[in-house]
Amino acid sequence: MASTFFRTKNVEQSIKDTEEPEHALKKSLSALDLTVFGVGVIIGTGIFVLTGTAAKNTAGPAVALSFVVAGVVCGLAALCYAEFASTVPVAGSAYTFSYASLGEFPAWIIGWDLVLELALGTAVVAVGWSGYIHSLLDNAGWHLPEYLSGRDGAHGFGFDILAAALVLALTAILVVGMKLSARVTTVVVAIKVAVVLVVIIAGAFFIHSGNYSPFIPPKEAVPAGGSLKAPLIQLIIGWAPSNFGVMGIFTAASVVFFAFIGFDVVATAAEETRNPQRDVPRGIMGSLIICTALYVAVAIVVTGMQKYSALSVDAPLADAFKATGHPWFAGLISFGAAVGLTTVCMILLLGQSRVFFAMSRDGLLPRFFSHTHPKFRTPYRPTILLGVVIAIVAGFTSLSELAELVNIGTLFAFIVVAISVVILRNTRPDLERSFRTPWVPALPVVSVLASLWLMLNLPAETWLRFAIWMVIGFAVYFLYGRKHSRLAEAERSPADAP
Repeated sequence: MASTFFRTKNVEQSIKDTEEPEHALKKSLSALDLTVFGVGVIIGTGIFVLTGTAAKNTAGPAVALSFVVAGVVCGLAALCYAEFASTVPVAGSAYTFSYASLGEFPAWIIGWDLVLELALGTAVVAVGWSGYIHSLLDNAGWHLPEYLSGRDGAHGFGFDILAAALVLALTAILVVGMKLSARVTTVVVAIKVAVVLVVIIAGAFFIHSGNYSPFIPPKEAVPAGGSLKAPLIQLIIGWAPSNFGVMGIFTAASVVFFAFIGFDVVATAAEETRNPQRDVPRGIMGSLIICTALYVAVAIVVTGMQKYSALSVDAPLADAFKATGHPWFAGLISFGAAVGLTTVCMILLLGQSRVFFAMSRDGLLPRFFSHTHPKFRTPYRPTILLGVVIAIVAGFTSLSELAELVNIGTLFAFIVVAISVVILRNTRPDLERSFRTPWVPALPVVSVLASLWLMLNLPAETWLRFAIWMVIGFAVYFLYGRKHSRLAEAERSPADAP
């Protein structure tokens, strides 16, 4: 039985499967499209919200360095993703990579993890987008009934119709085709980046150097405790992380890491890229570098405009401008946030539908979902299914406490990809690699340790929820996937091997 868990799907077979007419995706994306996708999904909640939270509670003005730390962790993983995505240009991202190196059961685990991460992330972002739209509508004097905004606390019931409508509209766009999705994303990302640049440039005129003192506030110990809300590392070894001080920079990095989630979605579009060997590495690294620079600039400007201890947790950019006597910027920033979250939601939805599609094409999920649209050549069945489910979840559920599941799922994927690079280098040194991760195995090992460190700084309850989702995934694999995978069928009938 152990041998069936670790049976691998070789790279050549993975690529060959993408050429089957009924499973083939249309190749229409360029390096620019991928970079735009990356920027579109990364710039969102983090730049508009997390800057204030991390600066006020954990790092002070040094939150700019926290963004650098989080960016470096993502950069290490990005170098590993770039090698795999250019070598195995197949939909599915870390799932496909692990199937080619670690085996079927590890691949199932990471695929199941990615479905949770990206689907939950889509719902969280949709609810956040709805909040910004409600704010804009309220400012304009238009008010939706509370039971249609998900905010009807009086009756304990509400359906966030805007969040659900956004998910359904983006689902329709993704069904029509990747090129249309790319065009929509390009326009929206251009608006979003323009708003961010306006904030950076305009805010620079209101910086007071005194607000940077102290740049790294004095250390404040966080009392040890046994609550499940405490970081896991605190419960394991009794080490209490600190707010502020040098260690506060690294603690804040675990918070602002959410701001970088999504760059790995670029790898899920490798199969739909015209020249994946060249363009996927460029798209991954280009989008990550651009967004890290923008994050650092925003953090420097905001903490210079207003003392870190006075920053707003909910809307730090808007409130910083209000504090300088320019409240009209609040409307502009809310507009930019709403536009930004639109692309984040769409690209997360795209990513999880591609992972689901890849798993169904391999037989680990029902193959009904592995057929592409006869005209648009998109995986329309899983896109529609997941779009409807996520729309319902986003409409009925407040997911703020579950957002950390997205963090832990992404970091887990980072670890798997880094390990897979090392394994595939040893098992398949003959593969053509148009992009090679430097300093293997040292860099992947550092990537694993850095990701694990951030995971250990997440609350213990997040680990518990993650474990429950994994247990459900084990049950699905043993009851269905292990028997119906294409590799299992090939072993039963070698003559019919794919």
